[in-house]
Amino acid sequence: MSDEHTTSPQPAAQPAPRADEQDVPTKVIFVGVGGATCSGKTTLAKHLRRILPNSVIIHQDDFAPPMEEVPLHPVHGVQDWDSAPGAISWARMVTFLRHVKETGVIPPDHRSHDHLNEQQVVPVPDELADKWRAHFQTLQQKLEAETKEKIIWGLVDGFLLYWNHDVVDQLDVKFFLRVPHDALKKRRHDRHGYHTAEGALWRDPPQYWENIVYPAYVEAHRHLFVDGDVEHGKLASDADKLVLLETLEMTMGNAVEKCCSVLDGALGELHPTAD
Repeated sequence: MSDEHTTSPQPAAQPAPRADEQDVPTKVIFVGVGGATCSGKTTLAKHLRRILPNSVIIHQDDFAPPMEEVPLHPVHGVQDWDSAPGAISWARMVTFLRHVKETGVIPPDHRSHDHLNEQQVVPVPDELADKWRAHFQTLQQKLEAETKEKIIWGLVDGFLLYWNHDVVDQLDVKFFLRVPHDALKKRRHDRHGYHTAEGALWRDPPQYWENIVYPAYVEAHRHLFVDGDVEHGKLASDADKLVLLETLEMTMGNAVEKCCSVLDGALGELHPTAD
């Protein structure tokens, strides 16, 4: 989840294509931007959205179950928003992704609450963003003229993005932001809380990070790393084509540069005429 306070929190509708665009054939490219809470994934996704033409962010947090359906942790007795089986309405998310991939359209009733949360500003150099924006604009115009398909980027941002196989199967490119435990813990404790879909502000109970958040993160991601070592392990064979970003060792500009380079290559693979 990520943050920005408003005086009267209300979920926001997602932008939808204009009526005159909806009959144009589309090629939807889903880009996974995954990582632990407070890893910087939403910030990175928002930078990519500003660069990639025809792009939209899909926040996994928007598929959390209603507050009253979030299960209680069996040991600690508080609501558990982080353990993978109960933290996301998986069937709803999969149905949504498949619909967008097939139609190129965000359902008109979809609402996001990401704008209610605080977001720390982490800028990237203007010349970097301008360079890649111009590159993708030119390339996509060329491809769309040749294929008669409108290219749409769906940036799927989530803290449990690579746990459910049906979700993973929808993703064309997959990034994972890895940040060490101590940095994640500090960032989480520095936050004021998270807004739920209902507009309520959730604040971590005492020891929530130690007892629930981090153990759930490890459990949901151990399959991606050799020996289940989410802190230091190399990517496992199960982590099919996952691009690992050690973002504590990179500037945000470095991360954007790396992602854009990977996406440029992926566009060439998905559209051979891009070469």
